Amino acid sequence: MQQPPIIQAHDLYYEIFNHDNQLRILQGLNLSIATGEQVAIIGSSGSGKSTLLSLLAGLDIPTGGSVQIQGNVFSGLDEDGRATIRAKTMGFVFQSFQLLSSLTALENVMLPLQLKNHPNAKELSLEALNKVGLSQRLQHYPKQLSGGEQQRVALARAFATEPAILFADEPTGNLDNATGQMIIELLFKMNAEAGTTLVLVTHDIHLANRCQRQLNLVNGRLEEVASA
Repeated sequence: MQQPPIIQAHDLYYEIFNHDNQLRILQGLNLSIATGEQVAIIGSSGSGKSTLLSLLAGLDIPTGGSVQIQGNVFSGLDEDGRATIRAKTMGFVFQSFQLLSSLTALENVMLPLQLKNHPNAKELSLEALNKVGLSQRLQHYPKQLSGGEQQRVALARAFATEPAILFADEPTGNLDNATGQMIIELLFKMNAEAGTTLVLVTHDIHLANRCQRQLNLVNGRLEEVASA
């Protein structure tokens, strides 16, 4: 029996109202992503890439259409229901790192595991931080870390929970080229080792080319980009 797509969006619409104007960002968008697939979503600035990511991750709800995760309804759940699925199946890496300033590197990585009452939260977090080369920076706070180090903590946090899906939104956007390249190599190395499904939003064509598929968001819909 064929496995259902791990992520499926059907006839997705998203509209916002600005003053008296109705702005349609996504219109009738369809998407299917297989388990273990690496997919890059590209498009011009303001095309709705981050909005789409938020809808797929249940951080926002669509105006119309539906999102399914692992063959089950997702977008129709209430916030608590979506949060439960997120905690069980998803990891996140953001452009702005999203580390808690009052927590050390180790504590930041441990937090999502502790929220799930994982019995081996510290051990898994130490292992993840070691994989990103930060075993000597465990007790440092975000303000004591460089941008590249903060993003490595974010990678460790995302993979420590062993997510089925990793959402990455412009993960190199706040980094210089050399540091960004290091993060890219680390991201794809860890992703390959974990067999995680990767959904990556980026304007960086070099980064997008590392994925198995590229989808271009144009006029609210996705277009498959032919591989070179």
